[in-house]
Amino acid sequence: MAVVEELIRVGNNETLSFGNYKLDKKSKLDNFEFGGDLYKVKTFKEITKLERNGMFVYESVPGTVVSGLKVTDSGVEFQVEGPEDAQITLELEEQTEYKVMVNSTDSGQMKTNLGGKLSLSVELSEDAPVSVVIKKIG
Repeated sequence: MAVVEELIRVGNNETLSFGNYKLDKKSKLDNFEFGGDLYKVKTFKEITKLERNGMFVYESVPGTVVSGLKVTDSGVEFQVEGPEDAQITLELEEQTEYKVMVNSTDSGQMKTNLGGKLSLSVELSEDAPVSVVIKKIG
């Protein structure tokens, strides 16, 4: 998976790809329309952040490249790549249990906090995308 040179784009399968951890300076793109929503991405080597209609969706420290992001009522799935391990935070339903799978390995269940945030650590290396699938339980 390559970095997203245009910072954010729509994939053939109607998913989003975004981020560029190779940038030395913060770059952002605002008002990217997709599925009737407006997205904003900020990315560089230290952080990658995605917002939808002004609300938090995704953040990684350090910066990452995300491809195939698909958010549904039952969860979220995407591929992520970066130069080193990353802490990823997602906005989901508040006070809800989710099953977390990383590269098809069960990473257990996690419950979001009152704000709906779910954080996980992912072991990354360049040119080796990692699959993340988070499904609502129940």
